[in-house]
Parts: sequence; structure tokens; C-alpha cells
Amino acid sequence: MNKDNSLAKGIAFGIAIGVAIGIATDNLAIWIGVGVALGAGFGNVLKNKRNDKNDKF
Repeated sequence: MNKDNSLAKGIAFGIAIGVAIGIATDNLAIWIGVGVALGAGFGNVLKNKRNDKNDKF
């Protein structure tokens, strides 16, 4: 069974970066949201690239 959890990894990475920046700037609520959004976008790009690589002949 091959699970593709690139999206989950991207979101987790985005949350980690968002929390770090949020603590540094004392604005945690904003940066967690920004981190989730950027992480979801990054994870989606990785997921699509992996699917494109597997779809080639």
C-alpha cells in the first residue's frame, strides 16, 4: 500500500514555520494561518509533481 501524504507533510511543515515566525513576531494567530495556507499550497504542488512523474509513459 503506497500512501501519498505530501499534502499532510506540507501542512505540517507550514504550521511549524508559522509557529516559529508567530512566536518571534508575537503574532501567533496570523502566522499559523499563513503557515497552513502556504504549507497546503506547497504540499499540493509536491503531490501534483509526484502524480505527473508516475503518469508518464
